[in-house]
Amino acid sequence: MSFPRLKTARLFLRELALADAAALFDLYADRKRMRWHGIEPFPDIAAAEERIRKLLEMRLTPNPATPWAIELSSGTFIGSCGLFAWNRNWRKCSVGYELTRAAEGHGYMHEALHAVISYGFRELALNRIEAQVHPNNKRSIAVLTRLGFLEEGRLRQAAYWSGAYQDMLQFSVLKSEWGHA
Repeated sequence: MSFPRLKTARLFLRELALADAAALFDLYADRKRMRWHGIEPFPDIAAAEERIRKLLEMRLTPNPATPWAIELSSGTFIGSCGLFAWNRNWRKCSVGYELTRAAEGHGYMHEALHAVISYGFRELALNRIEAQVHPNNKRSIAVLTRLGFLEEGRLRQAAYWSGAYQDMLQFSVLKSEWGHA
């Protein structure tokens, strides 16, 4: 099956490629940005290449992922987003995303996620899309809320990174709620 390409008014969403490694490294090497992602910042471009390889391999697993690179119409890489842990039987998956610092504040992630979530409900027959967010990640919470996700509760000490257990907030949007965001 060919990788789904999505286009919005300002963005092009395409399959991640090893050619994105330098741009992905810049994003994942930023300690301040990675404080929300549960991983240590990348030490080098090789780590970014390995991340891309793993994301591409996830497309072939029993609960596949669809990770997109996000580009401006100019071709500039500004982040990535994707649908992960697709459970076909339960018709649900999780969404994950990250954006470069320079691309923040322009509505790009809202635009990209709107396309991805619409694709998930329309093409993958999903009924539910979930997201887990650190309670202090205000920007991410704002994006999800604007897209119509509802907060379902706090998952106490659900994650562990930077030497500490982290609470996470559980959000979701249902197909029956989609279309207004």
